[in-house]
Parts: sequence; C-alpha cells; structure tokens
Amino acid sequence: MLKKTVLSIAAATTVAGFAFGASAAEMVDGPSVKWNLSVWGKQRAFTAGIEEISKYVDERTGGKFKIKIHYGEALSKSRENLDGISLGAFQMAMFCSAYHPDKNPTLSGLDLPFLPFPNLRTQAKVHEAYYAHPAVEKDLARWNAKLLMSSLLPQYEFTGVGKPPLTLDDWKGMRVRALGGIGKAMTKLGAIPTTVTASEVYTSLERGTVDAASFPFTYAHVAYKLTDIGKWHTSNLSPGANNCPVVVNIPAYNELPDQYKTLLEEAKTPAYESLFVAYEKADAKNFPLMKEKGLQSIKYTDAELDEFRKVGAKPVWDDWIKEMAEKDINGQELLDLILTTAKQ
Repeated sequence: MLKKTVLSIAAATTVAGFAFGASAAEMVDGPSVKWNLSVWGKQRAFTAGIEEISKYVDERTGGKFKIKIHYGEALSKSRENLDGISLGAFQMAMFCSAYHPDKNPTLSGLDLPFLPFPNLRTQAKVHEAYYAHPAVEKDLARWNAKLLMSSLLPQYEFTGVGKPPLTLDDWKGMRVRALGGIGKAMTKLGAIPTTVTASEVYTSLERGTVDAASFPFTYAHVAYKLTDIGKWHTSNLSPGANNCPVVVNIPAYNELPDQYKTLLEEAKTPAYESLFVAYEKADAKNFPLMKEKGLQSIKYTDAELDEFRKVGAKPVWDDWIKEMAEKDINGQELLDLILTTAKQ
C-alpha cells in the first residue's frame, strides 16, 4: 500500500505537473481580480517564479487577473507570512518552512539534509509530488494555505568571518546560521546552529552574532551582500537546501473562476523554467564576483564529505521520522516519496 501511494503520487506529478514547454496562448476572459503577494527582500533569482506567474496571468487575461508582488516585508514579516495567509490578510505569499517547523511539520521533510537531488529539475518534481501528498495538503489547510509551487533553492554553502574551517573538525563550537535539517546536520559536526531569517543574516554576520551563515550558493550570498563582509566561503559542503514554497489563501483560491485556477496551474511551467534560468545566470555572474571580492574558497576532501554524510544524513532522517511519529505523521511514507520520486 505504501509503495503504491508513493508511486501513484510521483507518477501523477510527472505526467500532469511537468509537461514543460506545453502551454496555451489563447486569451482567457473573466472578472477583474486583484491579488497581493507578500515576500521579503527584493526582486532576485529566488523571486523569478512569482514574477513569471504574475506576468503570465496578467497577459493571458488582458490585465483582468493581477497579482501585485510586495517586496521588503511591506505586508508582513517573513516569519508571519503563513499567519497572514491564514487570516486572509493577502491572497498569496512565500515563506520558508524552517522558519516555523511546528506550524508546518510535514513540510520539514523537504528541509532534511543530503536529499538526493542531482539538479533543480529533479528537485522540482520531488517538491511537486511532496506538495500533493494528502498529509501535506491537510497540514497546510490548517492555515488556509494551498501549496502552489516551490522556489527551488539551490544547495547551500557557508560564508563566514574569523577563522576559516579548513577541516570539518574546525566547525566545533562555531555559531552558524543554519535552518531545519541543515542545522541538525551541522550539529553533528559540533557547530551551534541558530535560526536567523534571510533579512537578518547580514546584520548577524556583521555584528558577530554568528560566525558563518548558510545560504543558497551563489545567488543569495551576493544578493544579501554577505560577500561584502565575509572572509571565506565553502564551495562543496552542500548539506542541503531549505524549502520555501509559494502558497495561496484557500478561500481566495476557491472564489476564483475555474479558468483562473487553470491559469495558475499553467503558469507553473514557465515559472519553474524562469527559476532554472535565473539561478544559472546568477551563478555565471556571481562566481567571478566572489573571486574578485577575495573570499577564501574552502574545499573539503571526498573522505571528509563522506564522513559528514555518514553522520549528517540518515541519522538525521531517522530522528525526523521519530519526531513525525510523535505528531501522528507518517514520516517514513513522506521520506519514501522523496527518495522514490528522486530516483525516477
């Protein structure tokens, strides 16, 4: 039964959710609808998906369906976006599940370290399959939230100040900004993780509140100007990536005419493609920039990385399954869904 459930969800996602390049171009008629979308920071690679969705529905409806993106936490603090969705303060938002794992425990499965995602396209298919799982849908429905798509953050690396961790043993006692499963993995190295939102990272690193901060590599290190104050960065630690989905308010979604609901689903295809391109362009621009800034690049040996995975992968996964069981959530089924879909 478990295997059948996992495979059926994964197969449905592969067939229905990712026919990349196939979208209709006809105009769609309907009523005038205006939505507000809450997000932190400024326009960047991370927001390429929502920018594309906003553009897509606007163009396809001749301006009748508009989604206005509010940057810089103008509508809500990043930690409170899910609450805002729950209250209907705005119709659409982005948030990172690791900011408040107790609010969305099922989503923390996508924050686990060392998940087998060889590329962003595989990651996208896994996230889509995971979002479609009934337990995950039910979990988010408690907040009047419907998962629309993922922001597909690339693998994380660290930028830091002070003494560089040239070996994995050097991480012992270091205070690091590391969320979710990445934080748990770093704990296995003896580091002391702390949860700091993206907009607070620069100040925390500048003031010495943390010694190093993990961010998607390379775009976020540059986007949040860590390269202006950092002295070094890791280049191949790759402990994982945090899950930051785009959600819509369920009552607002239910009020949409069917043709607009269809448009939102269709918009995901070009939105994901926009993310793939945006992250690739960011890397092409940022790698030379990081070298220009003079940051020391730290690369670990294969033996060190194997040891990190040995202590930071499956042991953390097993702990998470036990934690989910205490919440009456079948963590093993959710993890199997991730692993099975990734293999496909």
